[in-house]
Amino acid sequence: MAKTASKQINKAKIKPLRFDTDWQYDPAPESAAAAQIEPEYGLFINGKWQKPDSGQYFDTINPANEKTLSRIAVANEKDVDRAVRAARNAHEKVWKKMAPAERGKYIFRIARIIQEKARELAIIETLDGGKPIRESRDFDVPTAAQHFFYYAGWADKLNYAFPQKKLNPLGVAGQIIPWNFPLLMAAWKIAPALATGNTVVLKPAETTSLTALKLASILQEADLPPGVVNIITGAGATGAALVEHPDVNKIAFTGSTSVGKIIQRSIAGTNKRSTLELGGKAANIVFEDAPLDQAVEGVVNGIFFNQGHVCCAGSRLYLQESIAKEFIRKLKDRISTLIVGDPMDKNTDIGAINSKEQLNTILRYIQIGKKEGAAIHQPACSLPKKGFWCPPTLFTDVAQSNRITQEEIFGPVLAILTFRTDDEVIEKANNTPYGLSAGVWTDKGSRIFNMTRRLRAGVVWANTFNKFDAAAPFGGYKESGFGREGGLHGLSPYLEINS
Repeated sequence: MAKTASKQINKAKIKPLRFDTDWQYDPAPESAAAAQIEPEYGLFINGKWQKPDSGQYFDTINPANEKTLSRIAVANEKDVDRAVRAARNAHEKVWKKMAPAERGKYIFRIARIIQEKARELAIIETLDGGKPIRESRDFDVPTAAQHFFYYAGWADKLNYAFPQKKLNPLGVAGQIIPWNFPLLMAAWKIAPALATGNTVVLKPAETTSLTALKLASILQEADLPPGVVNIITGAGATGAALVEHPDVNKIAFTGSTSVGKIIQRSIAGTNKRSTLELGGKAANIVFEDAPLDQAVEGVVNGIFFNQGHVCCAGSRLYLQESIAKEFIRKLKDRISTLIVGDPMDKNTDIGAINSKEQLNTILRYIQIGKKEGAAIHQPACSLPKKGFWCPPTLFTDVAQSNRITQEEIFGPVLAILTFRTDDEVIEKANNTPYGLSAGVWTDKGSRIFNMTRRLRAGVVWANTFNKFDAAAPFGGYKESGFGREGGLHGLSPYLEINS
């Protein structure tokens, strides 16, 4: 019987399984119908939606297909003044007088509503920003809620955070956030400001204003007193008017180093406090004793899953010479499996670049890398005809002095360099104007402590990358800014602390 069965199998000519066969996932799109986006948004001032003084609006588009999502109001100096006056009035008459435990209840309520609306917020974040729905769903929205939960708990415990100190809120905080993590950056800034008794005027990036505006609706639903948080939209002129307003006590800015320097010059000679979280050029360092497959995943997570749209993206990869060839082979194999396409598809690994302007910047740096003599590698992939797209890009044979090594690209572009010794890679990693983050991959705990002690970076991850928690401080050195957001450290920039 066994011989007969064997003959029948042979006659059937059953082909052996092959794991290198070209295959694709079936589409798994998230439905945009689960999110409500208004055709037009005004300014959220004093707890109400108000029309802009100028009557001007601009379109916000979906970078994956270039279709208009909504029209957004442009705030001018008069609108900024209205928002600041509303924040000042709310601070003096309501918020700073409220019992800290009551303030905490409002912040906690905001966190719960964010959780309840998590799916809608994730969809809006992806439609407006171009990031994959998996990232919006699994990281951005949950971490935003986490920050509100975390700081809700601190609201009535500030005397334990700063024992034997006299604490007072600063007053009105002007906050300006970037386009890469719109909802999360809003949470990073609003939650500690409210917990410490301050009121807020927030300006989101002009290309990704929708989740901040949806947050305004959440604030209404949470019955937050009018004027405690005001959300105004617009471009650079709106942000400049907020920074320069004489009744703003604190500026919190996340964005480019060049704009951060302008803000510093603008507030010089005033009593305004500031925290600046600026650009970065993070070094991801892999030693020969590291778990290579795990490190490959960490590198991909650090630069490609987020399209490189992260100030702390691991855009410089330093490989110890003995493993460089093997690691680059593994990395090329891994990025060849990444799916570039519709951000709303749950299978997508790399979504759309946020804007045409940013795509042009990335493409310009790719050409610079080629001209500098670096060897380029991009996996074969078909890009959609509409929208703004860039495949994952590796550069090898890169010099420390190359511009693609020194300058922030803010895209899915990785410069790969090699090293021999600990001292050599520390010198190379620190040889940049930035100092926001770094990663170290090694099996030796003593080496990790040596590296973290000597690397000039605000955050150093060990055998992982891009891990965040509301209880952990985040911020940089040098041209990556100053001050910390998150954790206990994120409270002090919003407080007047006296003995």
